[in-house]
Amino acid sequence: MYYMNRLSTKFILSAVLASATLLSFGAATLSAQATATATSTATKAPKVKAPAAPPPSAADIADATSKGMVWVNLNTKVYHKPGVPTYGTTKNGKFMSEADAQKAGYKAAQEPMTKGSKKTSTATATKP
Repeated sequence: MYYMNRLSTKFILSAVLASATLLSFGAATLSAQATATATSTATKAPKVKAPAAPPPSAADIADATSKGMVWVNLNTKVYHKPGVPTYGTTKNGKFMSEADAQKAGYKAAQEPMTKGSKKTSTATATKP
């Protein structure tokens, strides 16, 4: 009988120890998940887009043209000179002087050729 009591005591202690270990592991896992969830929701701020600036009016474009300003496309980092179809029409842009545009790192746009202009070649072919 003494032997049985000793075995049952060991069994009960083992069971208690195992359940305590499992509970602490489960609590740690739940705590880590709760922390991760709280951190991810705290760092994700709702994205609010700034209202788009209204496109320039015909008067704004005429004024900028008279001042010799270029239209800078802020998305593509390219500027357009007056007289081309894209001048003042891109969605995200602004007017500035050509010198300021170049200082800011913007590049001149490669404007499409007009119908009347021909591509001239500087290289001449020579026959032997």
